[in-house]
Amino acid sequence: MPISPNQGSTGGGTTVTITGVNLANATAVKFGSKLATITANTPTSVTVGSPSGAGVVDVTVTTVGGTSNPLSFFYIGAPFKSVLSPTSGPTAGTNTVTINGTGLSTASAVNFGANAATPTVISDSQLSVVVPQGAGPGAVSVSVTTAGGTNNGLSYTYVDTPTVTTLSPNSGSTSGGTAVTITGTNLSTTQSITFDGVTAPFTVVSSTTVSVVTPTGTAGAVDVVVTTTGGSATEVGGFTYVGGPGI
Repeated sequence: MPISPNQGSTGGGTTVTITGVNLANATAVKFGSKLATITANTPTSVTVGSPSGAGVVDVTVTTVGGTSNPLSFFYIGAPFKSVLSPTSGPTAGTNTVTINGTGLSTASAVNFGANAATPTVISDSQLSVVVPQGAGPGAVSVSVTTAGGTNNGLSYTYVDTPTVTTLSPNSGSTSGGTAVTITGTNLSTTQSITFDGVTAPFTVVSSTTVSVVTPTGTAGAVDVVVTTTGGSATEVGGFTYVGGPGI
């Protein structure tokens, strides 16, 4: 006599179907000592809503013909989430985040606001999930659904892709050391700035301004790439290195 699913929330309310023979006109279904609510019944199946409980309990079906052999049902507590990393990413999604906590082994969904994603269970204490596309920039709540229920309490921030409008000045010495102001949009989460692939030290001034000092370079125009939590913006040939005079 199979039971499906064979696990559910400690709070009860899990829809469970028990299949077998001679099950018509069932008078009682018990989870341990507690009665379940019968919602459907045929000669080969009984569907119930599980009562609240804990641990592993025997499930039995009683009809006018007697009481069945027991089947095991496992009660699972609601998940607990402790850490989400990273806590922000591009509005377009597709990046991977890790969720740590407990009771995560039966996770079936992770919701970022109204958008659901299917997680990869690494262990009972860790999930990996690809972030779905967001409706727009801003913070959303993150919830994890398992056989034990749904738990909220974490937040994730969607960040729009940056843009670069101007570099001032847009040229300087090949020896580096030129202080450049980059203006654009969505620059507050800047993680790196490169000139021709070489990382440069920077300071975030505001969401529209970043101050950076050029590294050494080779004479000529080079691409400048600003990378933020929301993605990258490339200013093609945005800065020109000028060699020193020689006689």
